[in-house]
Amino acid sequence: MSRFRVHTDIMMAPGGILPHSPALAYLAQIIQLAVAPVFLLAGLGAFLNVCTGRLARIVDRARSLETDLLASRGKEHDRLIAEMHILDRRIGIVNAAIFATVLAALIISAVVVLLFAGFLSSYRFGTAVALLFIAAMISTATGFAIFLFETRMATRTMRVRAHILEHQPPEHD
Repeated sequence: MSRFRVHTDIMMAPGGILPHSPALAYLAQIIQLAVAPVFLLAGLGAFLNVCTGRLARIVDRARSLETDLLASRGKEHDRLIAEMHILDRRIGIVNAAIFATVLAALIISAVVVLLFAGFLSSYRFGTAVALLFIAAMISTATGFAIFLFETRMATRTMRVRAHILEHQPPEHD
């Protein structure tokens, strides 16, 4: 006689891997519900990649100006100081966009956890899930709005100086 008993009274799901039960069907629904927030997390990850790339470019620009700034005098010095102030402000703004987006990702992660915790326990997290998802959308929108503000600021403050625009190559004889 074998130590393992085979249960023949359990109905198997299609494919025969897991037993079919109402709980398994409900779990499949929970997984389907969790897919949308997970895709949203992937999108936020891509957006964070854009933000960190932008932040790196701003920091690189500020570092490249440091040497020129220390060697400059007069109007050129004043122009470089003004640009450094703008870059410093933009760094703070991009950091705020990153913060809001990471906060949204953390909240969305909590939504997914609560979906599964509700399945595994007798607690009802429906209201908490809804409120957290609303908070995540607000945080996401805030991150996007801050990013939009920063890009507008960058294009508004970046001006090509007139003497560059009017530059003519030297004439050769």
